[in-house]
Amino acid sequence: MSLLDVILGYDCNLACDYCTISPEMRPRALPTPQVVRALREGRAAGFDAVSFTGGEPTLRGDLEGLVRAARSLGFTDIKVQTNGLLLAHPQNLDRLIAAGLSRLHISIHTHEAEAYERLVRREGTFELMRRAVELAVTRPLAFVADVIIKDDTWQRLPDALTWLADRGVREVHLWYVSLSDGNRDNVGSLPRMAEVMPTLHAALRLGAARGLEVRSLHVPRCQLGPLAAHAWDPGSERVRVVSPDATFDLKDSRLAGRVYVAGCEGCTFRAVCPGVRPDYVAKFGEGEFRAVF
Repeated sequence: MSLLDVILGYDCNLACDYCTISPEMRPRALPTPQVVRALREGRAAGFDAVSFTGGEPTLRGDLEGLVRAARSLGFTDIKVQTNGLLLAHPQNLDRLIAAGLSRLHISIHTHEAEAYERLVRREGTFELMRRAVELAVTRPLAFVADVIIKDDTWQRLPDALTWLADRGVREVHLWYVSLSDGNRDNVGSLPRMAEVMPTLHAALRLGAARGLEVRSLHVPRCQLGPLAAHAWDPGSERVRVVSPDATFDLKDSRLAGRVYVAGCEGCTFRAVCPGVRPDYVAKFGEGEFRAVF
């Protein structure tokens, strides 16, 4: 399956403390006709899946119509990636499903109310996120919960996966925080992998025991060791990103790894590993990365 990843705009109803979207980016958005044109061009180029993301795509009044347009153009898999707040209301989610939505990602960030609202910097939002998650698992669509790994969340990863499993979630993606754009100077948000790995390994094992499919993004396989099968590089697939600023292949994104250090030489995973992100090497150096033979 090849994916057209459409960033509709950068506006959002949250202000997450690790967000890579800068204040200057927030006003920028793709006009509806440009999105429809990108959908048509994507289908003509053979893309069969589409993702609508942001910013926060549910703020767009045209989202339902764009989902319907994607379905009418023949996209077989239609995804929305969201913080879920507006989807806590059943009618909002059900309208998108009726229009053709087949896949939903909700960023839960972290599973504890106080920590969540401190991270997203908006009070009264945790319950909306929780309700959206609990509603999504009852609907006829593929559902994924996204969890961020950063300085103040990684310690509770096993508890977060337990919280999700208790609510019927069956797939979780773990995103390692990046220092780019709006989060460039928030250096303290990026934790050292050597410190995180024991807890991440425990979380992956717990997830397997609870029947969760857990994918780890942005952590090289050498760090995951015997759990390397959980590593996932979306850029290894055919993904075209359409944003208000540019159109590019995901493998060329600044969030991709692209850095191969001396320790990568001869590694068994070299052919499938995207490498280390440059922001990580800039902060911690390359000493943690050793080839697996």
